[in-house]
Amino acid sequence: MSRVTRTRVFRQMVPLPWSLVVAVSIFFVCFQSPVFAQRQMEALDRGLVAVQAGPQEVYLSWRFLVDDPKDLAFHVYRQSEGQSQMIRVTEQPITKTCDFTDRGLSPGKYVYVLRTVRNGKDEPGGASCTVAVTEKPQPYVSIKLDGDHTFQKVGIGDLNGDGRLEIVIKQPNQNIDPYEAYWKPSPGTYKLEAYSLNGKMLWRFDLGWAIEQGIWYSPYIVYDLDGDGKAEVAVKTGEGDPRGSDGRVQTGPEYLTILDGETGRPVTRVDWPARELFPSYNYASRNQLAVAYLDGKTPALIVLRGTYNVMVAIAYRYEKKELKEIWRWDNRGLERKFQGQGAHWTHAADVDGDGKDEIILGSLVLDDNGQPLWSTGLGHPDHAYVGDLDPARPGLEIYYGIETRQQKNGMCMVDARTGEILWGYDGPTRHVHGHGMCSDIDPRYPGAECYSADTDAKKDFAWAKLWSAKGKVISEENLSGFGPRLAYWDADPQRELVIGSRLRKYHPDQELPPR
Repeated sequence: MSRVTRTRVFRQMVPLPWSLVVAVSIFFVCFQSPVFAQRQMEALDRGLVAVQAGPQEVYLSWRFLVDDPKDLAFHVYRQSEGQSQMIRVTEQPITKTCDFTDRGLSPGKYVYVLRTVRNGKDEPGGASCTVAVTEKPQPYVSIKLDGDHTFQKVGIGDLNGDGRLEIVIKQPNQNIDPYEAYWKPSPGTYKLEAYSLNGKMLWRFDLGWAIEQGIWYSPYIVYDLDGDGKAEVAVKTGEGDPRGSDGRVQTGPEYLTILDGETGRPVTRVDWPARELFPSYNYASRNQLAVAYLDGKTPALIVLRGTYNVMVAIAYRYEKKELKEIWRWDNRGLERKFQGQGAHWTHAADVDGDGKDEIILGSLVLDDNGQPLWSTGLGHPDHAYVGDLDPARPGLEIYYGIETRQQKNGMCMVDARTGEILWGYDGPTRHVHGHGMCSDIDPRYPGAECYSADTDAKKDFAWAKLWSAKGKVISEENLSGFGPRLAYWDADPQRELVIGSRLRKYHPDQELPPR
C-alpha cells in the first residue's frame, strides 16, 4: 500500500477512507475486550491528519483512543490564512466515525483544530494541523528519504515519547528467498532508517553482511517494550562478514538486539536460536519476531526460528535495559502433529479467554506459558485469520488456508480455544496459496466471509471458494486471484474489495467511484 517514487518521496498511497479502517478497528478492540485497556501500551495523541482530497476539499482523520468513552463526540474548526477567527465547520458533533471532509475551499493555507465534545460542550484545546489547498491536490503525506533508495518494510511507533508516530524503514527493497531454487547472493546490506512524519531523518543502522537481504533473514519490530513511553526497535543482527565463498551466511554469531528508538544505538543483545538445530540452510533461514502479552499486561518479545520441520520459540521480557528469558520451546522429539506446522507469519491472540495471549505459530498454538495448547496437524498454512468470525458461537475462531497438500480441510475454520475443526472443504487441495481474505463483505450472512484459492501444477490460480462463517459456499468466483485487499469505503458495516485500482462492493455487486 505504499511505494517510493524516483523523486525519493515516500508516498502513502492508501485511499483516503482507509483511515476509517484504523478508527473502526480501534473502536472494536476498545469496546469488545475489557482486558485490552489494562495492557501496557504507548500513549498516542489524536494523530490528526489533513490532506487535500480534491480541488476544493480537505479530508481529515484522527484516532479514537483506548480510554475514550463510547459517547465521545468531535467538532472540527477551521482558520483561514490571514484570519484570526476560528470557524466551526461541523454542523453537528461527529459521533460515528473519526473523519470529516471540508468542502468548498478556495486555494490557500488552513489551520484545523479538532475538539472533543462531552455532555454537549466543546472541551478547550485540541489537536491541530495545517494544510495547503492548491490547484493540484496531493491526497497523501510525502516523506523524502535520505538517499536514492527504495525500501522493503515499514515499522511504526512513537520513538521519542511525544505521542506522535515515527516510521522505521528497512532499505533497500531487495528480497532474497532462502529456498535453493530462488536464492542468490546479496548485492549489499540492509539498513534501518528512522524518520519523523515531517520528513526528518533521525538515524540509520546498518545490519551488515551477517544479515542477508531477505525478509526471513532480517525480522525487526518497533514497539514500546518496557513501558517508558518510547518504542524500541528489536532486530536480528550478527557480526562482521561471515559470508562463505558462495555468499551464504552459515557461520558466525547471531543476536536478538534492542536498539534505542530515539538514537538507533544498540542497548543490549542475547543469542538468537542456534542454526545448528536445523537440517539445512533453507530451514534454518526462517526467522520471525512477534510481540505478545503473555501475562495479559506487559508486552513480551517472541523470537522464532523454523517453519517446515524444527521450530524454536523463545520469549523475553525487556526490563531495565536487559532482555530476560521467560520461557523457551522447541518441537524436537514431539509427535508428528507438532512437526512442520509453522507459517510465514505469527499471530498473538487470547484464544482461550484467560486475558493472556497465546502464540499462533501456524497450525500450532502455544499457550501463554510456552507449552503447546493444540495443533491441527494439517501442516504449513499460507494464511490464517483469527477473531470472532462467527458471532453465533462463543469465543474466537481461526480460518485457515493450508499450503500443505490435503485430502480434506485445506480450507477450514477451527475453534481458536481447542483447535477443533468446525467445518472444512471436504475435497482435496494441492497448495492453497497467498493471503486469502476474511472479512464481512456480504450483509446476507452473519460474521466474516472467508476466501481461499488453490493452485495448479504450475502454482498458478486453479479455483477458489468464498465461504460463509458457517461453512456455506457463497461463490466460486475468482476474487483477484489469491485474495483481494479490503477497505471500509462507503460507511456501511461491510468492507469493500480493492482489486488493482478498482473498488468493488461485493453484495450487491457494484463498482464504486474513487474519491
